[in-house]
Amino acid sequence: MAGKPKSMSQIKQLLQLHHQGKGRKFIARSLGISKNTVKAYLEKLAMLKTDIQTLLALEDPVLETKFHPGNPAYKDDRFDHFKTQLDYFIKELPRVGVTKKLLWEEYKENYINAYGYTQFCFHLAQHQIARKPSMVLHHKPAEKLYIDFAGKKLSYIDKDTGEVIYCPVFVACLPYSDYGFAMAVRSQSIEDFIYALRCCLEFMGGVSLMLVPDNLKAAIVKTSSYEPDINRVLEDFANHYNTAVVPARVGRPQDKALVENQVKLIYNRVYARLRNNQFFDLTSLNQAIQGKMKNHNQTRMQRNPYCREEKFLADEQSLLQSLPLLPFEIKYYKEYTVSKNNYILLTIDDYYYSVPYQWIGKKVTVIYTRAMVYIYGNGNQIAVHPRRYRGNKYVTIDDHLCSSHKHYLERSPDYYIKKAEEKSQILHQLVQLLFKGGRPPEQNYRTCEGLFNLCRKTSPDIFNKACELAIECKSYSYKFVLKIIENISLSKVQDKSQEPLPVHSNIRGKDYYLQTTIKFKDNDAN
Repeated sequence: MAGKPKSMSQIKQLLQLHHQGKGRKFIARSLGISKNTVKAYLEKLAMLKTDIQTLLALEDPVLETKFHPGNPAYKDDRFDHFKTQLDYFIKELPRVGVTKKLLWEEYKENYINAYGYTQFCFHLAQHQIARKPSMVLHHKPAEKLYIDFAGKKLSYIDKDTGEVIYCPVFVACLPYSDYGFAMAVRSQSIEDFIYALRCCLEFMGGVSLMLVPDNLKAAIVKTSSYEPDINRVLEDFANHYNTAVVPARVGRPQDKALVENQVKLIYNRVYARLRNNQFFDLTSLNQAIQGKMKNHNQTRMQRNPYCREEKFLADEQSLLQSLPLLPFEIKYYKEYTVSKNNYILLTIDDYYYSVPYQWIGKKVTVIYTRAMVYIYGNGNQIAVHPRRYRGNKYVTIDDHLCSSHKHYLERSPDYYIKKAEEKSQILHQLVQLLFKGGRPPEQNYRTCEGLFNLCRKTSPDIFNKACELAIECKSYSYKFVLKIIENISLSKVQDKSQEPLPVHSNIRGKDYYLQTTIKFKDNDAN
């Protein structure tokens, strides 16, 4: 009976013909098998010592065990010895540098009648499978949402610096319909993880009863097979969305086999199809991912007459819980003292945000989310800013600045020319000529400030005269105008000193001062 065993339906035909008294040659010709094969099966029949009618009543798999019981390797003494070593082999395999080949060599040295390497590996593998049998999980619609990050990253190019920015890819799927979602984020931080999860629920249009994350650092504080410590922010998120967090078991990828398979499919249907594309920001990268994921969800499944999206829309979407009115955002709380330049430094990002100047030197409470920065003083909101991650490190609202700071920021040639016109026409003309002189405008700002200061401190006649002379000499500097004012003022003082004294009678003459003894009148003596 060497070769491939015959089907049990054919063996039953053989038994029927034999029961009818037909010979071996007739049976062989009728069934298209060799006489030796017929002979072998009839010999087996004789060894079974069971009547033919009983055998014919058996189902095919049961009948097969009668004629083909197999030739198990467990009947000899080698297996009795080998199975006593199995627990030791399983314990040693995870150790560093230990391989099946090494364990087999050690086993062979200590036992003379040892298995060969192939049989050793076979029995060891059988034992490992028997110790950890897999289970088919039956999923209910809208019950769970599996969450994970893909092992590989996508990227975009920073158009300002040319730097390639690599982004982790958040992946989720509903196991009942296998409806998938993917999104690139800046990092695997709790902020980006929660943001991606929120976008996922909004994409699904509802919330499942349970969230099943892998043991991500963003989701799980401390891993455990029985009671993992869930990140407080994720718990707050789940409470906000009226769902529960049930992490997958540590080291049990079969718990989330569908999302693992989803990642493999995304490598082919998203990563591979975008490999030759260039993106210059995260938004355009995610738009491309969404397009490919739409095609993935609408692709007909191999073993089903429908696609993932059809299954989701038909059986699952209506059973999802409704989304809350307000989306969840992580809030962080900090206290800062407003610095002299009326900014607070958000240390986590190293960015400065302006606060009304009245709060300089006072303590304020800062509440910031992924997108916004809120500043409170004495229980009142005093400032709101969009959170900044790139660009200018100072985020400013002009109304927060005091007048001197505002003035400094508002400086421009037009500002100074307009201000000069308000003071006098000659100064307006001088400032216009100053900015036409060819120097960078910023170098003229302090000159204008000096001229405005002279205008305040000097009489209008003198100042206007000085400006006229500066224009005539084509020298518009602050020092030149100041020198003219000083010269005009000095010449006026000198003119005053040369004027004759007024006529009056109170003159004593030189004789009065030459006398040695002062003679007083009689009435003075009295």
